[in-house]
Order: sequence, then C-alpha cells, then structure tokens
Amino acid sequence: MNKKSLKDNRKGTKGFYTALCLSAVMVGSACWFAYDQGEKMTRELTGQSTVREERAVDKHVRNVPKSTTVYTAPAVTRPPVPAVTEAAVFAEEEPAEEVMDTIDPEELPLIPNVLNTGITKLENPKAPLADMSVILEGFSNGELVRSSTTGTWQTHNGTDIAAAEGAEVYAVSNGEVKNVENNALWGTTVVLDHHNGFMTRYCGLAPDLNVQEGQMIVSGETIGTVGSIDIESSLPPHLHIEMKHHGKYADPVEYLPVQDNE
Repeated sequence: MNKKSLKDNRKGTKGFYTALCLSAVMVGSACWFAYDQGEKMTRELTGQSTVREERAVDKHVRNVPKSTTVYTAPAVTRPPVPAVTEAAVFAEEEPAEEVMDTIDPEELPLIPNVLNTGITKLENPKAPLADMSVILEGFSNGELVRSSTTGTWQTHNGTDIAAAEGAEVYAVSNGEVKNVENNALWGTTVVLDHHNGFMTRYCGLAPDLNVQEGQMIVSGETIGTVGSIDIESSLPPHLHIEMKHHGKYADPVEYLPVQDNE
C-alpha cells in the first residue's frame, strides 16, 4: 500500500469517528430535550411548580438583628370603689330615717353578757322615763298627721311622752351608743343600737349627756335629761322617742313598760 492510500484511509477513519461522536451528542441532546419537556408537561398536569428548588447548602441563619419592640399589655382601668360610711344626718321631716336605715342590725356582731340576743323583744326592758303616764302624740304607723307646730301633714314616727325639762332619760335596754347629734330642729339626739334587730332614737335631750358615741350601756342606765324640741315646740316639754324593729318603724309603747324604773 502506498503512502497516499494510507493517508486517505486515516482521514476516512477520523471522519467516521467524528461523525459518530456528533451523532451521539445529537442523540443525547434529543433525549435530554424530550425528558425535560416530558417533565414540564407532567408538572403542569399535576399543578406542580416548574421551578426547581435548589437544596440549601447552609440552613443556619446568622447575624439576625434582635427585635427591640416590647409588647406592653393595655392597662385595665377599674372604677374606684366607693368608701363605705355610715350616715349620721337625719332628715328634718323623717328625723331617724337616714341613720337608722343605713345600719343593718342583722350584720352587727353580738357582744355576750352585754347586748341582747333576743329577736322579738327587748332584753330586760326599762321605761325611758320615770313617769310614762301622759302621751302627747302617738305613733302614726305610716299615716299622715297634721303637726300642730308646723301645720304640715307628715308621718309621726315616734311617741311624744310628757316630761318636765331636766327629767332623767334612761336606756330602754342594753346597747351601743351608735350616734349623737345636735340637731337644730330635734335638739340633742341619741341613737342606741341594741344589736338584736332593735334600734331606739331619743330626741329633744339637753346638750349635757351622760354618754358618748361608741359607748356600751346597760338597760336602765341614764342617757341624759329632757331638753327642748323646736319642731314640736307647740307641745309641752316632752321626750320624743322612736324605735325600729328589723328596719321598720314600730310603736315604742308596745315594747316599753309603762312604769317607773325603781
């Protein structure tokens, strides 16, 4: 074989391998293109995203700034709690209404050997005056009566017992001096809480008393003396006494002995 034939033979072999490589590359590209198109169609039919997510190399997040926002719970505003006080002012037409209505005898503690433990009657009752024989004005039991002093119609919540000025006035039963007041219309007044559902109010006493507010006294003990009552000045000197039983006005005569204390 001459040199020229050998050279042509080598060129033919080289061209063959080149064509073979190009064919392989084209077949591979066609296969890849077909695979990629099939995968896209599959994802579109199934609703999957066609975007490939690359796997994160490092999942740790570094250098994240700390939050400076601090949550503060909203303040809760509560209405102020009103202070609990006991009224010590009497109405002019209803002298014992405010003080005697604001005190609930049922809630007050009993004091053994000093205060009453009964419910329907006073313990060891005593007459408020040595002489109970003359009643000037009786208990009206909620009905309106005409005042001889003011000329107005109003309830008479107590009993007016005739007595000379300076006559001694006594505690009708054991109790506590709950309130003392100098009233322009009713004179000096004293409220006794008997701690068993009964409360008694004395009106028209002289200013010089034998007791003071908060004092514990026993039945028959002297409270003071008879003075004057401007709102009932048309009547002769007398003691105006009121009584409540479990919050309701009651006729004092029904609970008090009509006799002296000797």
